[in-house]
Amino acid sequence: MSFLDILYLSLRNLREAKLRATLTSMGVIVGVAVIVTMVSFGLGLQRNLLSRFKALDLFNEMRVFGKNVFALASPNSNAARRGDNPNDRRGPSFRPDKAPTRILDDAAIAEIARIPGVAYVEPTLMLSAYVRVNGHSQIEFITGASVPNSSSRFTEFAAGKMIVSKDADEAVVTQRFAEEFGFKDPADAIGKTIEFLAAPKETANARNAEEEPPSFFGLPLGEDAAPEAGSGAVVAKTFRIAGVLNSEIKEGAGQGGLRGLLPGADIYIPLPAAHQWSIDHRGPMNEVALALARESGSLDKSESEGYESAVIRVNDPVVLTEVRKRLTELGFGSFSIVDQLEQIRTVFLIIDSVLGLLGGISLLVASFGIANTMIMSILERTREIGIMKAIGAEDREVKMIFFFEAAVIGLTGGIIGALAAWGIDGLSNRLAYRFILKPQGASFVDFFSLPPYLWLGAILFALVVSILAALYPAARAARIDPVRALRHD
Repeated sequence: MSFLDILYLSLRNLREAKLRATLTSMGVIVGVAVIVTMVSFGLGLQRNLLSRFKALDLFNEMRVFGKNVFALASPNSNAARRGDNPNDRRGPSFRPDKAPTRILDDAAIAEIARIPGVAYVEPTLMLSAYVRVNGHSQIEFITGASVPNSSSRFTEFAAGKMIVSKDADEAVVTQRFAEEFGFKDPADAIGKTIEFLAAPKETANARNAEEEPPSFFGLPLGEDAAPEAGSGAVVAKTFRIAGVLNSEIKEGAGQGGLRGLLPGADIYIPLPAAHQWSIDHRGPMNEVALALARESGSLDKSESEGYESAVIRVNDPVVLTEVRKRLTELGFGSFSIVDQLEQIRTVFLIIDSVLGLLGGISLLVASFGIANTMIMSILERTREIGIMKAIGAEDREVKMIFFFEAAVIGLTGGIIGALAAWGIDGLSNRLAYRFILKPQGASFVDFFSLPPYLWLGAILFALVVSILAALYPAARAARIDPVRALRHD
């Protein structure tokens, strides 16, 4: 028999048992729909997470860590061996991959900037100080920022613009900062002055640092060490507000949030100004650590303690691995979101496998229905099979008829099941948006991802399972004795 003859016989047999074939196909449809829906949900979660990371500008940046002043002060401590900073509140996810062995000073920053693929290196300086604006004063976090700066954090402004140059006494603030300091509209804050406040003795120490040698703790021990009674805060530095960042940004799969690896703050000032402030207004722990480092010889008096970390921005995420390898060779530790992505991918691979396995169970149950249908078909068509073999049909041709019937059931069920899964995904997205996201003011989120390889793979899987389910019935049909089959009533 030709291929078309076998196909015609298979379709004719299925038409003669429409109800049974339909019910059998329903099992395949449900199995494929469950597989595609569940796996597409897992893929959708992964896609949304990666889209969120991309929207947060985390793929083009990494952090490099140098040997901090606390490690220099206590080189044999466990914290030093791990590269920890007792003032650090970032948690374990933002720690270096290895303990750095070099100081991250200006020379090291320039050396890193020359690595192929590096766009620029931005030292991270996180400060806190009393600030006064618009008659209000409170403690705020301040971060030094490179100028110019290509980070997407500084692309959306509610009012104003970015700091014009690295030497300008200008600042960029967040929209939340403007609201907290009494500005009804972000535009009202533009041009206003931010006053950085410090105790009078601190400004005096900053001016006389070169004239009067510090004590062991970095503070004068003379009569002037005690603050004057009733002395108040004084203005140590002033900046003009140049821009107000938009904090209401809606970003792809996520809503708002801080972008990039630069430490978040409500005030951003030029990096040189932040560096100078960190030197002039050291905290007590930093003073002690610096004195211990110089006393132990870990840090020469002519050397700077450098920066604890810096943000490296690369031209292309592809070069991250090569840049990290070079940093390790130079003796620095590093952190990249790529480290977390590998773990995330592993987790999602497990999730997708479990979801696919649950859906596969449904298809396995459907395969028993296919086998049952084929066996019942043999019992009903024993005489017909005997006639076919009596007039010359080979065992292979008899088997092919049953394989074709099973393939038609599997292919039809797979296609309809994939279409059903597509419909379920679309309906679920709209219901989730209507009853969950929209009432909370969130934008539409596609929770499912249905790539072509998923639904094509599901259809192919249904086809293979159906054919495998027909192995035993086809072999049984091929073994029928024509003589006994013709005598079968």
